[in-house]
Amino acid sequence: MSWSRPFDEPIPLPRQIVTLKDAATYIQQLPKAEQDLDEWQAAVEALLLVVELNGPTIIRALNRNVQRTFNPDRKDTHWGKRKLKRDQ
Repeated sequence: MSWSRPFDEPIPLPRQIVTLKDAATYIQQLPKAEQDLDEWQAAVEALLLVVELNGPTIIRALNRNVQRTFNPDRKDTHWGKRKLKRDQ
């Protein structure tokens, strides 16, 4: 696998990150204290795994300041609620 492998979707930051090399360069330019955060260490490991083992891309560290919200109007799924014929 090559460092020039693009992400499925570009990562919008002050400058757009398109390839694995862009992500590695971005992380290397962070202040040392920020590079040492667990999220960035995980991102570095993920980048290395992607390049060395052709694994999936993981960008959790880049979204570390994004607060996840859940839609309260979300429709519940039926998964796990199906009954077997013998239980009816």
